[in-house]
Amino acid sequence: PHHIIFVTESLRMTGRVMVWRALLALALCASVADTFKFMVNWKVPTLDAMRAQRIADEKFGDKKLVVVTGTSSGLGRKTAQALLRTGQYHVVGAVRDLDKMELVAELDGFDPENFTPMHVELANFTSVRDFCDRLKDFKAAKPIDRLICNAAVYQPSLPYAKWSVDGHEQQMQINYLSHFLLVSLLLEEIAKAPDPRVVLVGSVTGNDNTVGGGGVYPIADLKELDGLKLGAKNPISMFDGYNFDGAKAYKDSKLCLMMTSNILHDKYHKQTGIAFSSIYPGCIAESPLFREKRPWFRKNFPIFMKYITGGFVGEEEAGMRLFQVAHDPRCSKSGVYWSWNGGPREGRGEEALEKDGQILGGGGAGGGWDSIYENDQSDKVLNKELAQELFKYSSIVTGAEWPPANQPKSPCPTLKVVGAFTSAMNAKEEAKRMAQKPGMVAGLPGQLTAGSVSIADEIVAATLGAAAKTAQRVFLGELPEEAMKGAEAKNAAKDPLWRRVIGRPSLSEAEVEMYSKQPKWRRFFRKPAAGTAPVAAAPITGSATEETQYASAAAIGAEAKVDAMDPNKSDEEVEDMSIAASKAEMELLRAQLAEKRGLTKPNNDKQEDGGKQKVAA
Repeated sequence: PHHIIFVTESLRMTGRVMVWRALLALALCASVADTFKFMVNWKVPTLDAMRAQRIADEKFGDKKLVVVTGTSSGLGRKTAQALLRTGQYHVVGAVRDLDKMELVAELDGFDPENFTPMHVELANFTSVRDFCDRLKDFKAAKPIDRLICNAAVYQPSLPYAKWSVDGHEQQMQINYLSHFLLVSLLLEEIAKAPDPRVVLVGSVTGNDNTVGGGGVYPIADLKELDGLKLGAKNPISMFDGYNFDGAKAYKDSKLCLMMTSNILHDKYHKQTGIAFSSIYPGCIAESPLFREKRPWFRKNFPIFMKYITGGFVGEEEAGMRLFQVAHDPRCSKSGVYWSWNGGPREGRGEEALEKDGQILGGGGAGGGWDSIYENDQSDKVLNKELAQELFKYSSIVTGAEWPPANQPKSPCPTLKVVGAFTSAMNAKEEAKRMAQKPGMVAGLPGQLTAGSVSIADEIVAATLGAAAKTAQRVFLGELPEEAMKGAEAKNAAKDPLWRRVIGRPSLSEAEVEMYSKQPKWRRFFRKPAAGTAPVAAAPITGSATEETQYASAAAIGAEAKVDAMDPNKSDEEVEDMSIAASKAEMELLRAQLAEKRGLTKPNNDKQEDGGKQKVAA
């Protein structure tokens, strides 16, 4: 019996050892990624680095550093509130108006120890770069744990585009291009954090697989990005290259943000560990975002969204949703488009009134913390080929520079030593392979054979080909007009020899039509009547480099004399609705702050009059 007891105890001890070994292995596996990241970021400490780290520790302690654009109003304001309430974050509020931000911070009780406002004008690329420089000086050695790209403007009522300092349509630059540049400038600082996240605020309007995005005109659509490829600079207002539409420009900017989130995930998530995501927090119908809409719209739109569509969300709840993506461990997943309160829409009509608008459905109010889900993205958002084009030309327009998109490599010192030795051996072997031998054609002029064939083609075309074409015209007649459309360039290159010798090319279809309405002597001397000559933009050939294409496009845009303002109004008569709305908002904030400080007291003896004053405010 004692032998049996001994064997039993031995088995128990062996089982415990195996369990502990399994737990240790799991712990090691879980920390491999963090260990690799630590080794990649590790550098030999210097006095300056140690000093910067000490400053960061004294300034931030163990708090995470969060950068949020647009914290002086709306969604950004409520998100900053939620972040600061936890006591776990130091928030940098990137805003255009520091005076307004100061009023809001005091009114909402922002802790000045944990909140730092910084000026940035998103309508100016230089201001974005200056902001990043100041932020890096301010944070010292502290990495950026979260970047929330929230700020936006909405100008749907304008019949003409408003231009940024850099000459781009304001909505596209403020909402998208400047945030694109901001991410590129801060990417390396974000990658140093242990759990880094970049959150881009998208919209249902940029996702056309929903009623809100695909059922309300105009529809977000970048088409072939013809406008962006030509610089998207005054007078080119739209990325698709067509005429300006304020509501569509806003929706296009949100589509760009959502596509950029996906392409950044594909390029840099594995390499940096950054979780890139976009979100739709719901329709914040009472947000200052709608400050430039007409009064009747601002009054009735919240009612419509709250009780009819069920898409209404208050600023407080929307702020909590954006905060959740920055805070919740479940939201560390990359490449996701987050939404809330999913499922079929229920409870419209009478039930909506009873629940005060809390209707179930994607983006609707209510649902709470656990109603978050990974929303489906439209085909346009998931178009990887167009996203690559968007990324490339946005980088050219903004001057953004990105690190090479590489797969993560082990930082093991052994691999580096062995890799250096292998690279040297590989270079030696490659030199041998590049010696001139039969069959070695790499690096040689590749047009030799093709050139011979081209010469032969020209000889045949000038003799037998010319005779065959003459016979075709005599016996078969001329080709129909439809067959010649779009072939002007080819025809011009194949003019008869005598035309090329005397320098008198064939007339294009447009020129023939123009001269048919003018005296014959004008056609003979090629002297069209004033104001009738067709104007064609200078072609940007495929052989030119991207930089040359962009420069040529900028020159074309600069030469075009286009008055983007309303021709029926002078500069003095045009009222900027956004400035007027901002002034009104500042007055309201000052009144609220004065009341909070106790400088004004409501008149209890005249409640009715006091109510009227409050409504007026």
